Amino acid sequence: MPDDTVRPIRIAMIATGRIAGNALAPAIERAAGAELWSVLSRDAGRARDFAERHRAASPEPAYTDLDALLADPDLDAVLIASADGLHAGQCIAAADAGKHVFCEKPMATTAADAERMTAACRRAGVRLGIAYHMRWHRGHRDLAVAAHAGRFGVLRHMRVQWSMRVPDDSNWRAHPEVGRWWGLAAVGTHCLDQVRWYMLPSCGEITRLTPLVTRNAFRGPHDETALLALEFESGATAEICTSVLFDAPKRMEVYGSDGHALFDDTLGRFGTGRIVTHEGEHAFEAADPYTGEVEDFAAAVREGRDPEVNGEEGARNVALLEEAVA
Repeated sequence: MPDDTVRPIRIAMIATGRIAGNALAPAIERAAGAELWSVLSRDAGRARDFAERHRAASPEPAYTDLDALLADPDLDAVLIASADGLHAGQCIAAADAGKHVFCEKPMATTAADAERMTAACRRAGVRLGIAYHMRWHRGHRDLAVAAHAGRFGVLRHMRVQWSMRVPDDSNWRAHPEVGRWWGLAAVGTHCLDQVRWYMLPSCGEITRLTPLVTRNAFRGPHDETALLALEFESGATAEICTSVLFDAPKRMEVYGSDGHALFDDTLGRFGTGRIVTHEGEHAFEAADPYTGEVEDFAAAVREGRDPEVNGEEGARNVALLEEAVA
């Protein structure tokens, strides 16, 4: 529930698509220290409807022009939920206007754009966070703490599989106009973030990435099934599988010298699923991970610190995606 002891961070929603309406705006409504202030859409009616449905608090909550939205002196921050290829320009404009930025993943479609975004926010003295909501799944968070504390011994390997079956290639991610990757951008970037989150503290940076990418079903420019094999400085390894061609159980596995953790159906929107470790069932309270990430961003703005995933880490994720699919 919102915290009434301090003025909430006023956030504008940039874009009004499915995730913005079903997950992000409701998360802002629930988050302590945050408030949906205004909305940007290409369509004025859609902006007004979205603002009304999600109770945007600004006296003038609906915009079709980014510059006009950013000119509002009462606005603190933007949440960028537009198509991937639009993120860089919108982020840099927001930074130049002195607004903090929370950006959906992947933060850009090139490593160069990701670096430009990070530099613009650092230069302007505003916070830049990247929205990897799976870090706020309570079970994932519990086991990340355990892994970092050595509960599994020396981390040796991690595996993440997240796939879906699409009926056709009509999704914008399948085409190059405003996207660069398909399954890798929809869910693979999350898989990569989970691997880096769990393994980097003890295993060091990723030193080698070997991709296998297929495009045989729809024969478009973007990945349909992608397998990524990763090696870390320590010699530890990881593998990621994403696809838009088949339904399968969503699964994450962590293996160390002294234990393991198996995650079933925990990847996704709802903070649910089942986790079993070498010690048995791991109980956790299901909670909306989107609310967690918004609360962290709002707290970061108030406290003058980086959010959980900052621009540099988001840019490294994009650089690895770019390496996987040149």
